Amino acid sequence: MTSARPRLPRAMLAVGLSATLLLSMLATVNASSHREAPLIAEDPVADNTDVYAFVSPDAPDTVTLISNWIPLQVPAGGPNFYNFGEDVLYQVHIDNDGDAVADITYEWRFRTEIANPDTFLYATGPIESLDDPDFNLRQTYTLAEISDGVRTVLGQNLPVPPNNVGPRSTPDYEALADAAIVELEGGYKSFAGQRDEAFQVDLGSIFDLGGLRPLNEAHIVPLPAEDGVDATAGLNVHSVVLQVPTAELTRGGSGYDPVIGVWSTTDRRRSRVFAGGNGAMPVHNGPFVQISRLGMPLVNEVVIPLGIKDTFNAIRPDQDAAALSQPDGSIPLLQDPELGRLIELLYSPTGIDVPDAGRTDLITIYLTGIPDLNQPRDLSQPGEMIRLNTSIMPTESDPNEQNRLGLLGGDLDGFPNGRRLIDDTVDISLQVVAGNTPLTPEFQREPNSLLGDGVDFNDKPLLTSFPYIPHPHSGYDYTPPVSSDS
Repeated sequence: MTSARPRLPRAMLAVGLSATLLLSMLATVNASSHREAPLIAEDPVADNTDVYAFVSPDAPDTVTLISNWIPLQVPAGGPNFYNFGEDVLYQVHIDNDGDAVADITYEWRFRTEIANPDTFLYATGPIESLDDPDFNLRQTYTLAEISDGVRTVLGQNLPVPPNNVGPRSTPDYEALADAAIVELEGGYKSFAGQRDEAFQVDLGSIFDLGGLRPLNEAHIVPLPAEDGVDATAGLNVHSVVLQVPTAELTRGGSGYDPVIGVWSTTDRRRSRVFAGGNGAMPVHNGPFVQISRLGMPLVNEVVIPLGIKDTFNAIRPDQDAAALSQPDGSIPLLQDPELGRLIELLYSPTGIDVPDAGRTDLITIYLTGIPDLNQPRDLSQPGEMIRLNTSIMPTESDPNEQNRLGLLGGDLDGFPNGRRLIDDTVDISLQVVAGNTPLTPEFQREPNSLLGDGVDFNDKPLLTSFPYIPHPHSGYDYTPPVSSDS
């Protein structure tokens, strides 16, 4: 006869269960925008997943901007493999004067061509070059810059490499992908295509009532402690990567400021009309409308409540303070975040506590930037975005050698000053919400500093040169996480 497990007090259990949905979204704390709001969860081609902005480690006079879409791709997902949307406007925005309004916008528009419509095959033979006739379904893109209201085309008919199908269809995949790196006039480099899902997170545990496997024994529903499991290992995304001379991004002249703000958005046409059963494609009409937005990881996922998640995806950063503030000017979502209270509840056996209501540290980190680090000199409007001080040089030329805890680990060039591919924003964000930063020194201690999911590094090493994100996983080599013996 087994003894019954002690039951939680009803009030604690009720709070814990009501928190399940929100805490489960920690699975996206840097899968950052994977299915973060109800509407965008139904539109993966338009779903921003991660935004990165960092001083290029091997070219420190440039900044690399990365934005990912189409989350959690199974590499073997054919015969209709993943592609950017032709009817989608992909954008990355730069604010360089502190008013939370885009001063520079880069936009990507994609075009799809089918060489042979009479076959179901993505590749009709080995693809040996980007113009190989066996590359049956291919995409190209136009890259443009909008600055001071003037739109300038930086490149047209730029190539997108194929998906990494396998050794028969894409026998030398790395060469194909490298051939899609283009150098543009003015010192720009560009790449757009499939890449490895270069962040790590234990989705399975965090989806299970906010569990962190290394701290399982301390959870209010305890389990044996164990190593974290990288749930995104082996999966891919689609990325746009742009390397820009720093001088093109920062405000020049007497108003020079090395700090820039970065976020990305996705727009669709206002209406889409389906033609019915005659085989015609849908018709898209009207102006573009913003439907997805991403800057700092964690904000829409575990700070913004369900009732306004879709609204948050549709507004601009300069509208954030008004949208999130109460009539008295307070911002409870950041000054007394629900996530902080849930951390206290779920890991109460450790004795953890977090800053009290009325805290201002998260407003600094997420809306204004940190003074003397990455706060704009002439800040006039708070807004949620990644803020990067472009004058702080990379700590290491090899991104794999940088400290995964970013600023918390002593790297001034690391998250939340910008965001590098190595930065473990799951662990960093959990510790920040728990107050483990110099902004709240009394909470900069254990057990707050121990919060983390136990998945510390990506499953593939980062590249040491542009576009830095590892090559995507092959469909042929993909191994499902659960196999059947039947």
